[in-house]
Amino acid sequence: MAGTKRHFEHPSDAPSTSGNSPTSSPFMPMFETFRNELDQHHDRRERIIKASRDLTALSKKIIFSLQRVRQLQAPLPASVTKENDSRLSAIGDLFASVANDLQDINAWRYQRQISGGVQEYMEAVSFQCYLEAQRLITYEEAQAKIPGGIVLTEDDYVLGLFDLVGELMRFAITTMATNGTLPRGATTRDVDDVAAGRDILTDLRALRAQFEGLDTSSGDGAGMSPLKREAGKKTEVMRTCVEKVERAVYGMIIRGRERPKGWVPDMGAEERGREPVESY
Repeated sequence: MAGTKRHFEHPSDAPSTSGNSPTSSPFMPMFETFRNELDQHHDRRERIIKASRDLTALSKKIIFSLQRVRQLQAPLPASVTKENDSRLSAIGDLFASVANDLQDINAWRYQRQISGGVQEYMEAVSFQCYLEAQRLITYEEAQAKIPGGIVLTEDDYVLGLFDLVGELMRFAITTMATNGTLPRGATTRDVDDVAAGRDILTDLRALRAQFEGLDTSSGDGAGMSPLKREAGKKTEVMRTCVEKVERAVYGMIIRGRERPKGWVPDMGAEERGREPVESY
């Protein structure tokens, strides 16, 4: 038998809903609670992602300023310090703005969202520590630089040090191109000063040896950690950075001896077919 077509314009045609009104459903308050919790979760997540992006941008600007330094174990230039102080203050405000969102269990729930900004910040503060004292920043020192009680995970700390190698490579090559010397620590008479007179290539090789000996294969079975997930790619980049410095030092010391005193590169030599340069 053919069915009867119902129209929404005529309430009389609609099926009866007596006893099944949505307002009387015992499940509605429960689902409204779920909706509110999901809204809070998404709002919190978006705040943390935005803060992480701003942290990354400010940390990169700090690193760019630090790359203007040309001497190890010396106070930073006043212009660099002035620029970075305002950026560090802004970074402190960003951490404070999401501190309440990253407490207790939420510190781990949103760890992946804040991780990128924290790693970039670790790269910046560790680079400054190396320039000033020619040493790595410790985990305790790094944690103290993050306000608001936000937890610095060991993974973010180590991954930030991985990225530090790239900045040390740029600093070394730029300094060699500018001054013609490999950056090294100041020479002192203190026999206990392990950094005295040590060059940056020695430090990079020591970092490479330590990173290559780092065991990231173990896990707790609860999923792949950020360190385990990213260590392979970062290790390859780290090796490439150290090799670039080694090749630059080779070119400066070994190849440089084959050039006459006062030799400067002729930018038009390639266009003229590489004119020969008389050696010793």
